[in-house]
This record gives sequence, C-alpha cells and structure tokens, in this order.
Amino acid sequence: MVEKVLYETTQPEEGVIESIPLFARELIAGGVAGGVAKTTVAPLERLKILFQTRSEFHNIGLLASFKRIAKTEGLPGFYRGNGASVARIVPYAALHYMAYEQYRRQINYHFPAMGNGPVVDLVAGSLSGGTAVLFTYPLDLVRTKLAYQVVDAPKLNVKGSMISEQAFKGIGDCFAKTYKEAGMRGLYRGVAPSLYGIFPYAGLKFYFYEEMKSHVPDDYKKNIIVKLACGSVAGLLGQTFTYPLDVVRRQMQVQRLRASNSSVKGTFGTFLMIVQKEGWKQLFSGLSINYLKAVPSVAIGFTVYDVMKAYLRVPSRDKAVVEVSTNKRELQTSTLSSSQSAS
Repeated sequence: MVEKVLYETTQPEEGVIESIPLFARELIAGGVAGGVAKTTVAPLERLKILFQTRSEFHNIGLLASFKRIAKTEGLPGFYRGNGASVARIVPYAALHYMAYEQYRRQINYHFPAMGNGPVVDLVAGSLSGGTAVLFTYPLDLVRTKLAYQVVDAPKLNVKGSMISEQAFKGIGDCFAKTYKEAGMRGLYRGVAPSLYGIFPYAGLKFYFYEEMKSHVPDDYKKNIIVKLACGSVAGLLGQTFTYPLDVVRRQMQVQRLRASNSSVKGTFGTFLMIVQKEGWKQLFSGLSINYLKAVPSVAIGFTVYDVMKAYLRVPSRDKAVVEVSTNKRELQTSTLSSSQSAS
C-alpha cells in the first residue's frame, strides 16, 4: 500500500520532467551548474580581474589586496560585477554544456570512426565553448568593466560636496554607455583572444574531465568527492595552458577606461604592449588566484551539472545517440513517404 502511494505521488513529477525536451533539460542543468559555481568563487574572480588590470593591486599582493577591498568597499566589494557575471554565466554555461552534448552526439552519429573517447570530448568541448562565447560575450565585457572600478577614499569637489569617480552605475548603465561609445564593436572588444583561448581551454577541460572519469572504477563514478577531484584537475590543467590569453582579453576590455591609453590595440598589439611595458610575467598575473578559483569553480560546475542531469533524467550519451539516429531515420522515412504520395 505504501509503495503504491509513493509510486502515485512521484509518477506525475517524473512525467513532467520527461515531457521537457532533452536539449531544454541540458540547458537547465548547465545554467544551474554555472550559476552555483560562479557565485561560490565571485570574491576570487574580483581579485583576479584587479590583478590582471591594475598594477597597484598586483604590486601589493593578494592579502593586502583583500584587506584593501574589505576596508574601502566592505563585503559587497567582493561581489562587484557578480550580477553581470551571473547574468552572463547562466546562459553561457547553459549553452556551453548543452552545445557540448549536442556536438558530441552529432560527431558520434556522423563520424562513428572517431569512437566515443576523450578526443570527441576535446572537439565537442572546443566547439561548444566558441558557441557560448559568441552568444554571451557582451555580458562578460560588462562584468569586467564593473569589476575594474575601485572605490577609493571619498573626495570633495570645489563646493565641498562628495563626488563619485565611478564610470558605471550598474549593468544597464554600462551596457548603454559602451554601446553609445562604440556600438556593437565596443560590446565585442576583446572577443578575439576570448575565442583563441576558449577553443583550447573548453576542449581541454572536457577532455581531462572525461579522461579522468574513464579511469575511475564503476563503484566510485557517482561519488561526489571523485567528481570534484576530477573537475579540479581538469580546470587546473586547462587554465594553465590558456591563461595569458585571458590576461590579454581583460586588458583589451578596459583599455578605454585607462587615461593613459589614447589608442585601442588589437589582440597581438595588446600582447606586445603588456610584454614591453610590464614584462612577460604580467601575462601570468593573477594565475595563483586563478588556480584558487579554477579548482572549486570547475569542480563545482561539473559536479552540479552531473547531479542536475541525474535529477532531470537526462539519458546516457549512448542512449541519446541511439535516439538521435532513430529520430533521423523516422524523419527520412516520413519525408520519403510524403514525396512518394505526392508523386
């Protein structure tokens, strides 16, 4: 009797979830994973951006930078720009994970000779990363500009009243001013190094994660700690190879906010400028913070994504590939029958 009641109460929920299209369930799982991961590491993300773009923070070190923000801006200072960051990461992560699954299925369907191993994860991850960046880059630009702003000690104008040196008052204001200044081109400033970096980073991240999981015994594959460990190493290795491009991208995004920069440089020009003026070590500025951020961020992201997929009853990849093949055969048969009936 109890089993019957439990079955009847859980069945409608299962029916509702399974009625949601597969791609939509993957979008939801990816969006939740991205939002949770990004909010968790938001303070470290703020410090990393300041290290990458402001020499005064890079020179005083991590602990002193932390104390400065705490003293001048308080707790909200560590989350400055996080609203734009979450607004970006939710659609970005949703598209990233969903596109990864879709690209992976298409590769398995059209190129079965490639097998089902980490190489497919590398290709699918790279393509999905580029797709997500193109759709969400303006939000990343806005997030960086907001995080770049630093609240200093209050200043007085000639009449003795308080003045604010903040260029942007929020997400909407930053969008409006950036678009007014340079149009769509301004909203996509720095997108080139983003794409250069995301292709190898996203591909390597999925590659390392899936490769490590493939060596985990079946009894431990659903263990949360194991997923966190695999995600941590994947994020660590992926970031190491592509970090200099992230520094170039950040500096391109804030070039117009710097009084010393009269001209805007491209990707290669910004790279040379950093090396000539600040030294090659600046290309790795904030890397230690990024390691602290990347480890929990990627680990939490992959883990929450896997948990959400299980909750939303996303089928296994092999089963999904079979469904794609069946649907395409049915569509082709239906099209053929329709054409024959018409003739």
